[in-house]
Amino acid sequence: MSFTYSFIGLGLGISTVIKNGRFMGSITGVQKAKVADKIWLIFQAIGDISFSYPYSIILLEIQDTLESPPPENQTMKKASMVAIFITTFFYLCCGCFGYAAFGDATPGNLLTGFGFFEPYWLIDIANVCIIIHLVGGYQIYSQPIYSTADRWFTKKYPNSGFVNNFHKVKLPLLPSFEINLFRFCFRTSYVISTTGLAILFPYFNSVLGLLGAINFWPLAIYFPVEMYFVQKKVGAWTRKWIVLRIFSFACFLVTMVGFVGSFEGIISEKIRGKG
Repeated sequence: MSFTYSFIGLGLGISTVIKNGRFMGSITGVQKAKVADKIWLIFQAIGDISFSYPYSIILLEIQDTLESPPPENQTMKKASMVAIFITTFFYLCCGCFGYAAFGDATPGNLLTGFGFFEPYWLIDIANVCIIIHLVGGYQIYSQPIYSTADRWFTKKYPNSGFVNNFHKVKLPLLPSFEINLFRFCFRTSYVISTTGLAILFPYFNSVLGLLGAINFWPLAIYFPVEMYFVQKKVGAWTRKWIVLRIFSFACFLVTMVGFVGSFEGIISEKIRGKG
């Protein structure tokens, strides 16, 4: 699905550039009257870039499903390298040609910029692919949250029937299935709350940047570095220890910059929306 809408977005961007006969925008990016506004946009862009590789959240879950031999970590390393290369290629192409097509008016969701252009059916196909992709992605990325909640409440309330018991349900024309009331209530509440937040803050770039900044350093940098120290028994104040600590701190600064810029973007959008 991601290949489909990425190819469509890239193709439409290239065709729009050819139709315009020139590259829109400028090499310095979106023009702003105030330097402060430009800096905020740069900070927000850093948050958006941080969101580009969120698969570290489910990396171990994916690796756990692999069979050996060969060792799971070797297979996952090769798959990660290929995935990062392909993803980076599409991100750069879609980003560059999208900006070249629309300039400073480039929308956060690139396909919305083609909403009034033909062929409409091609854009509809891309949007359908996005919906299918996001529905599946929502389920996958929510699993760690569900699993953590299940483990915590099961350990906290081991004798609770609401938390631990399963009930068989039989609906007309459907096979019987089991349901856990706690899981049903918790996951329903989770979906409702995330949907409500999305409706309350419908700001594509800013929200993605905020989520990317929150996830980037702790999940993609800090924990892997700390696990590497333990696994490889890296001594304190050795050259490798110092380099990785500097790297981790630099990425922490990136996270903070992206978080602040994206948060400012959400507040600004909300204020402008009320105005």
